[in-house]
Amino acid sequence: MKKNDAEFDVNRRKLLKSGATVAVIGAVAATGLLKSSPARAQSKASKAVAMYQSTPHGKDQCDNCIHFIPGKTPKSQGSCKIVEGDISPNGWCVMYARKA
Repeated sequence: MKKNDAEFDVNRRKLLKSGATVAVIGAVAATGLLKSSPARAQSKASKAVAMYQSTPHGKDQCDNCIHFIPGKTPKSQGSCKIVEGDISPNGWCVMYARKA
């Protein structure tokens, strides 16, 4: 083995190790396991994305959903933990999850 071949093998190993490290860091960052700060704000889905409607979907409606935050009275508009804007207690969206 020539001197240049030995140098190439060492440099190649360093390159492969650093490339693998970058790939792992990228994968972790893509999954959201690395956060820039603990207080990072989470954005809510728009009504359009959630396919929100102000009427129930059969017996399923927002006032029986785990994400619904009631208004001041049972019939007043409330809010949602995951959908933006005012939410009708009689509304429904695709993110509906029945309370246990």
